[in-house]
Amino acid sequence: MSRPDGSPIAAAQRAAALTVALNPGDPGARVSPADIARVLVQHAEPEPVDVTEADVAQMRAVAADLRAVFAAADAAGAAVLLNQLLARAAGPPRLTNHDQTAWHIHVDADDAGPWARWLATSSAMALATLVTERQSKPGGLCAANGCAKPFVDLGRGAPRRYCSPRCASRARVFAHRHPRGPA
Repeated sequence: MSRPDGSPIAAAQRAAALTVALNPGDPGARVSPADIARVLVQHAEPEPVDVTEADVAQMRAVAADLRAVFAAADAAGAAVLLNQLLARAAGPPRLTNHDQTAWHIHVDADDAGPWARWLATSSAMALATLVTERQSKPGGLCAANGCAKPFVDLGRGAPRRYCSPRCASRARVFAHRHPRGPA
């Protein structure tokens, strides 16, 4: 779960979690508004969270854009995609403290705008901040066989390759059981 501190890492983790939940890679997947509301609450969005079927459909399109950012090969590729997303969705920066939250910056049009625009702008700003702070891509897609979930690279140590310790362990066990010998 992300930290409710408004940090770019918390917002980027929320973007990754929503991208997983919205499942943009499977157009036939059923994604319920209740599931998306639950992820939003888990990532410190103030309740009540009212998400409709139409919101989910629009948010899935944004999640496809975010997935592409996580899949970018490097910081330059991520920056190009983030610039495109910001150009399409963002407005002038403004300070807000909606729903009794701490003051923070928004680049969406207003506090009552559509969820998809909020997801696009808040996620793009968080991911762009990570690119600028670290001069590297903000995350990746899990390298474990059959996973490919997006994750945020927290920037400590070697670059991450897996979305979770579980996927990293599965990959190590698979590599141990299936060593690559001479062809």
